[in-house]
Amino acid sequence: MIAYIKGQFTHKSPTNVVIESHGLGYHVNISLNTYAKVQGLDSGLLHIHFHVKEDAHTLYGFFTTAEKTMFQYLISVSGVGPNTARMMLSSMEPSEIQQAIVLENVKLLQGIKGIGPKSAQRIILELKDKVAREELPTTKAAGGHNSNLDDALSALAALGISRPLAQKALSKAVKESKSDTVEGLVKTALKLL
Repeated sequence: MIAYIKGQFTHKSPTNVVIESHGLGYHVNISLNTYAKVQGLDSGLLHIHFHVKEDAHTLYGFFTTAEKTMFQYLISVSGVGPNTARMMLSSMEPSEIQQAIVLENVKLLQGIKGIGPKSAQRIILELKDKVAREELPTTKAAGGHNSNLDDALSALAALGISRPLAQKALSKAVKESKSDTVEGLVKTALKLL
């Protein structure tokens, strides 16, 4: 089993990279979130999921262990393959997918290309208990940011805004806000509502 590959990025595109390590070039499929993080790097480390089928052995790479963990949860759901899971992780951060599952936000999951209402409900049904009790591994910076995001979500809910609407506004606010403090996120989210 390959846990990770560390080496030079000899080719990068939004869907895959080639990592050269000890004279071997590994073709690794990636999400847009991972591409955004490796785009400016010449070398680095990707956490690997090695997917084996009858007709193909495929590598999927992730910049964070949180993304790899969510990918593995998603592909454990019947009817969700690696490409659908990669599409989901290209559309949303792992923490956003986790929140959507825990809050049973079918509409948010349906907004992802390739996910219909039945698939969204199946994902929630099969993963809600697993992702609710497990904290996804994150980097220290992301861990602080997630608690700020949770606090901002609670603040918006206290203001009378429905949780799904607040969550959607916060996911946009994270991308647009210059500040990742609770106050900054809430202010930006309120402007987006």
